[in-house]
Amino acid sequence: MQSHPNPEFNPSVTVHRDRGLQKVLERLIGTMERDALVVQTTNRLRETLQVDRVVLYYFYYQWQGQVTFEALSSEEFSILGSTGPDDCFNDEYAAMYLAGRVRAIPDIESEAIATCHRDFLRQLQVRANLVVPVLTPKGLWGLLVAHHCQAPRQWLPSDIELMQIEAQVLAAAPCIHES
Repeated sequence: MQSHPNPEFNPSVTVHRDRGLQKVLERLIGTMERDALVVQTTNRLRETLQVDRVVLYYFYYQWQGQVTFEALSSEEFSILGSTGPDDCFNDEYAAMYLAGRVRAIPDIESEAIATCHRDFLRQLQVRANLVVPVLTPKGLWGLLVAHHCQAPRQWLPSDIELMQIEAQVLAAAPCIHES
């Protein structure tokens, strides 16, 4: 009787497949941990700051990104998936956020900002804006952004400090800085 080799019973194939499956599983767990951490962070910030929206703008390629997470006071404020105006976020702004820039705008209507930026923020129903970079060892991973949509808002030093602390917590999390 002639036997045919069956890859299911070949120990080297089984070990290789198990390692591959283990890598996929580890990546999936890391993604779930990252997502849970970002959801908790954005929700906590929105509630603590009492703003209409807190988002994570994630950079997936050379200053191109999108809103990947949001915490909202009302569904009408959703901007999930928004990519932002390409002309407004350029290398100059990226360099400033890479250097740790924090931008607090109490009222977009009276702040000296680029017209394209103001128009973009109006389109998103933003009246006051607080932006903090999420800096990992690999660079600018994303922006943590708080939007107050219904009125101007004077950002307190404690608001800014809280956003910075939460951005640092995100950046230090292994599920983020290893991704």
